[in-house]
Amino acid sequence: MPKKNKLKRILKIIGGIIIFFTLPSLLFFGFIYFKYNEDLPTGQQGAQADALATQMLEALNEEAYLNTDYIEWTFRGAHHYKWYKTDNIVEVSWDAITVILDLAHHDNSKVFADELEYNGTEKQDYIQKAQRYFNNDSFWLVAPYKVFDKGTERRLVKTEDGKEALLVTYTSGGSTPGDSYLWHLDKTGKPKSYQMWVDILPIGGLEATWENWVTTESGAQLPTFHKLLFFSLEMGKVKGISLH
Repeated sequence: MPKKNKLKRILKIIGGIIIFFTLPSLLFFGFIYFKYNEDLPTGQQGAQADALATQMLEALNEEAYLNTDYIEWTFRGAHHYKWYKTDNIVEVSWDAITVILDLAHHDNSKVFADELEYNGTEKQDYIQKAQRYFNNDSFWLVAPYKVFDKGTERRLVKTEDGKEALLVTYTSGGSTPGDSYLWHLDKTGKPKSYQMWVDILPIGGLEATWENWVTTESGAQLPTFHKLLFFSLEMGKVKGISLH
């Protein structure tokens, strides 16, 4: 076989393989995009939006959460957390790495590899990674309690079925400022799910459930499970303790 024809045959095979693996993915993404993508809804800021946010906090016993000193959970079986909330310190563990993350003063943070303290060239990378993990994974645990955080905007939204929903936009803070979440509540004001318009997702309005709530030892109510499309996000055995 001439070299030119052989090269064309090889390129054709490679092209076929690429199409074989990428076309189904592109078709699947297109289906998901056109089925679920929504524009960010508009809503009204003011007293009514704040009242709905307050109703949600009351349904969850916000006071018990504020008085919780220690929270422990595992995100999707991969990232393990021991959050000393009162001290503003969290122990973040994944693989063989453990970071004692000082949330107020990063320079005081410590890194351990295989239980030995690590001060090598990648120390700051591990600290930054731990912070990113914590920002994301703690949000899936305590987001309802953050609706009045500094830099948040709240809007009352009327859904297509005539119900009230709470749109919360984070204009600053966290890893991705500008993200928005539309909270859907049950009759008591407790969160059932939220839709997301976030920088990390190319599809706007994807909905994730907030379910399997537990009342911790401290009295705080926290979720242990979320479902997003076909994916399950488990929070492990969630603990919350008050030391006073």
